[in-house]
Amino acid sequence: MTASSTLSVTELETERLLLRQVSGTDREGLIELFTDPEVRAHLGGPRPRPEVERMLDHLGTTHVPGSYAIADRETNEFLGGLWLDRRPVDVPGHVTEDGNELELSYALRRSAWGKGIAYEAAAAVLRAAADEMPDQPVVVVTQTANQRSMKLVERLGFRVVRTFEQFDAQQALGTASLYSFKA
Repeated sequence: MTASSTLSVTELETERLLLRQVSGTDREGLIELFTDPEVRAHLGGPRPRPEVERMLDHLGTTHVPGSYAIADRETNEFLGGLWLDRRPVDVPGHVTEDGNELELSYALRRSAWGKGIAYEAAAAVLRAAADEMPDQPVVVVTQTANQRSMKLVERLGFRVVRTFEQFDAQQALGTASLYSFKA
């Protein structure tokens, strides 16, 4: 694996969840993720529906490595998204000199909040990534005002190493070694 790679696994199952490629049936759920003011409260605010629809039309259902739809394992209902990708070097919030660390990010529909779904999905992806790239650092960035996400960062075992300003808000930078997630 090179420093530019991410997780190669395209599908993961947990007790309650299926992490899979985005499909055409996820469209309304994805639109909700990007337009819901409560979901987007700590993510730069809601985006206009026409803009989101154009983005989805452009992307289609192309699989992007490290990108997962979080779905209910029994019903396949779209619950949210999870991404494990390289943090762009031109944005603040890095733990290595050259940047480009793996970054975990996630967003859930409001109907999925408070059920441990983000933890279950993130833990599964981090364990799988630890098997492929155990020597890699992984970061998570969240607004300090997002208490749910801050609790998740702690529960997953990330250590907040600093804060910084981005998107007109204070962000927390958490870090962990993928090795710590090995099963």
